[in-house]
Amino acid sequence: MENKNLSLPPKPKNSLAKKVRNIIIAILVIAMYIWTFVTIDVDWGRAIERAINNFQRVIPELFSPDWSALSDVSGSMLETIFIAFAGSLMAAVIAVPLSFIAARNMMGGKITSVIGKFFLSAVRAFPEIILAILFVVAVGPNAFAGVLAIAIGSTGMLGKMFSEIIESIDMQVIEAMEASGANKVQILFHGVLPQIIPEFLSYAIYRFEVDIRASSILGIVGAGGIGTMIMFASSNRNWNEMGMILLAIIIVVTIIDFASARIRRKIV
Repeated sequence: MENKNLSLPPKPKNSLAKKVRNIIIAILVIAMYIWTFVTIDVDWGRAIERAINNFQRVIPELFSPDWSALSDVSGSMLETIFIAFAGSLMAAVIAVPLSFIAARNMMGGKITSVIGKFFLSAVRAFPEIILAILFVVAVGPNAFAGVLAIAIGSTGMLGKMFSEIIESIDMQVIEAMEASGANKVQILFHGVLPQIIPEFLSYAIYRFEVDIRASSILGIVGAGGIGTMIMFASSNRNWNEMGMILLAIIIVVTIIDFASARIRRKIV
């Protein structure tokens, strides 16, 4: 006897309606782009001609780096690495307790978790360059301002990532330990931390990669590092020195990306 309760096959989706919707969206996007360029008050012919002339003059100098500036560039690049490392380390330490507060499965009430997530979102709203300007005003134009800007800027992102890791842990392990009579400290050190530490380290190392790039421009506002040399080289139109700076940044970022990728693969 056939089962009369068998569910009916799902109705086929209206492919025509989807195509029409996609076409309308594409037309709207194209119209927005056209409207944006049309409303810009600029002489495109003159702008393109000026850009071509500048590239013809600047690009050859960029590809002829000033090797006599290698010593100064190396020192500034080393300072940039230290700024990124110190800021990332501070952010990783600060983000750990904040991530536990923001994680829904760790805090007793949802209100605490919502407050923690809101705080982390508020911190992430400020770009590092804005934070650097504020800290330069507060502590003066030096590398410490850059460290603080990187630390605060990275805390929001690391706190968000860490809280998501905590929310994805296997709660059955926690429940089993609670059933066996383990206290909160034992649960934390033997049930929670072993699950989250590898991913915490992986995200912290990845954030260090990002902070290397961010700290490279903080010197433009007086927060130390290679950005200060970028500012002076560009203001003086010293494109040969700028080429040396860009070469140093490319080499350092590539090496750190490669090394951190190898380390993260071994950790996770």
